[in-house]
Amino acid sequence: MAIYNILDFGALGDRRTNDAPAIQRAIDACTAAGGGTVLLPAGNTYLSGTIILKSNVELHVERGAVLQTSPNLSDYTVQFVVGALSGGEMRSDQSGANMLITAERVENIAFTGGGVIDGGGRFFVAEDLGYIYRMKEGRPFTFFLLGCKKVTMRDITIHDGALWTVRLSGCKDVLIHGIHIDNDLKLPNNDGIDLDRCCNVRISDCNLVCGDDCIVLKTCQETAAFGGSCEDITVTGCTLISTSSALVVGCECREPMRNIVFDACVIRSSHRGLAIRLSEASDIENVLFSNMVIETRIFHEKWWGRGEPIQVVAIPWDNQRSIGRVRHIRFVNVVARSESGIHIEGWTPDRVEDILLENVRVEIDKWSKWPGGHFDRRPCPDQELPAHSTTGVYIKNATGVTMRNVEILWGQNMPDYFGEPLEVHGVQGLRLDHFTGSSAH
Repeated sequence: MAIYNILDFGALGDRRTNDAPAIQRAIDACTAAGGGTVLLPAGNTYLSGTIILKSNVELHVERGAVLQTSPNLSDYTVQFVVGALSGGEMRSDQSGANMLITAERVENIAFTGGGVIDGGGRFFVAEDLGYIYRMKEGRPFTFFLLGCKKVTMRDITIHDGALWTVRLSGCKDVLIHGIHIDNDLKLPNNDGIDLDRCCNVRISDCNLVCGDDCIVLKTCQETAAFGGSCEDITVTGCTLISTSSALVVGCECREPMRNIVFDACVIRSSHRGLAIRLSEASDIENVLFSNMVIETRIFHEKWWGRGEPIQVVAIPWDNQRSIGRVRHIRFVNVVARSESGIHIEGWTPDRVEDILLENVRVEIDKWSKWPGGHFDRRPCPDQELPAHSTTGVYIKNATGVTMRNVEILWGQNMPDYFGEPLEVHGVQGLRLDHFTGSSAH
């Protein structure tokens, strides 16, 4: 395989010069010759603005090399208008978001190597509020691929992502294996992996630490030209920490999300564990969560979540939007320690249908400094955190819920707001088969 060393194309690796033009020359030469590997050799840190990958090119960051996101907004040459920071809606006054590594409608591309891609999130912090940062405008996506086919990401380490670290929109036939994402836990919107309108994706054996959601599936408004539904997805063998949610389907749902498997993952110190969060008019269906070990705790209310190990919610983003349906969802073989209980809720009973919890053990305790005893339905029409006792399993407005071999236990520290093992309102067709639990007090 032909190798194109970026030093041969003028890259300096001096931490000061924007090496993106040299890297781009190597990529262009590689694809023009029919493909090969563009090499970032060890021993240097390569400051970079926007890089555009082309078909049949593997970008290989060698172990000991760093691709460093530039703090200079003038170094970014490609933008794309997104709803990531505006509640999923597109506005006429929005400017395009910047990108570090991007590609559009290309195929057979790869990102590999034991080196580091530094997303430079710290360059875009405006203020440290103690529990979360206030961010400057212009922070870039580390990866933003649009409409690409046959995509591989393997073994790379991404550090300090600034905004949706790995965003794939409308991509097909994707393999993500053995990558590490090590983000700042106080930096908002630095999701780990976002699959938007993607099909046939396999994510395996990754370690993700993120301020925002670790792995999240979406079908966003702005990318309709690149794909439709998000389906045929597997996520296996990952370890996850998030100040928000670890594994999520939603909120944005302009087209269906379906046929999704999450298996054999460990979640620690996260604000929410497994989440289905429908906020828009399409459907989420056929989702399996299995063989999970979960630890969820409460953080500051600026971060979505209230320590739920499992949440399934179908509530519109606001009163102007309609809402689809969540159906055929399975949670099987789950062991959780948490500061809150399981939360299942629909806007009306027909919006959440056919939910199974089987072999699920939840021990609820209190160990963080942040107050509990609240629901978090955000995003929702009122955008508030209503007070409510902590219930082992809370179900409201659903049809066809089965709990089989579900066990609710209470830990050593039990505040007054810890309550009952089960609370049900407006549920049509509830089946309990070996459900065990007692009142906290």
